[in-house]
Amino acid sequence: MKQTVVVMLKVPQAGRVKTRLGRDIGMVGSAWWFRHQVRRLLNRIEDPRWNVILAVAPDRTGMTTRVWPQRFQRMPQGRGNLGDRMERALRAPAIGPVCVIGGDIPDVNADRIAEAFAALGNHDAVFGPAVDGGYWLVGLKRSKAVPPSIFDGVRWSTEHALSDTMATLPDHRIATVATLRDVDTVADLN
Repeated sequence: MKQTVVVMLKVPQAGRVKTRLGRDIGMVGSAWWFRHQVRRLLNRIEDPRWNVILAVAPDRTGMTTRVWPQRFQRMPQGRGNLGDRMERALRAPAIGPVCVIGGDIPDVNADRIAEAFAALGNHDAVFGPAVDGGYWLVGLKRSKAVPPSIFDGVRWSTEHALSDTMATLPDHRIATVATLRDVDTVADLN
């Protein structure tokens, strides 16, 4: 079974991506940072051990933009909150383990992804915690069905996001991997 990494991405338009960072460095600057961060990320995680799929938003623009490398398969994120869109990403690949990541974590590389897939060897789910209480990675072995309530009640963008999500998987064996920092503000860039 081929492993799959789904990268959740927004088209880097000023004022529509990394807006908290944009309040610190300007919306054009934050969009520029995100665009170049994602390009570096994709180069670091591309690996023959897994497929990389870009889950893009907005749907129509994301599917046709030339900003992201054409060599990667794309899928639209669709409507709904972050949990709705991530649940679709976890279900999208036909078979095999899947990990979903964001594009704003500078320290993600192929070794970090491999560590997460290795943790799925004897666990049903894996999380990569973020410093702020959220997470940079969620992965499922998918030997069990993806629970329809996996992201129900999650308090997104709070220090409770990880614990809330883990609580939606009561009968799953859960592993965690390295804690990393995502970039939300200018302080995170340092």
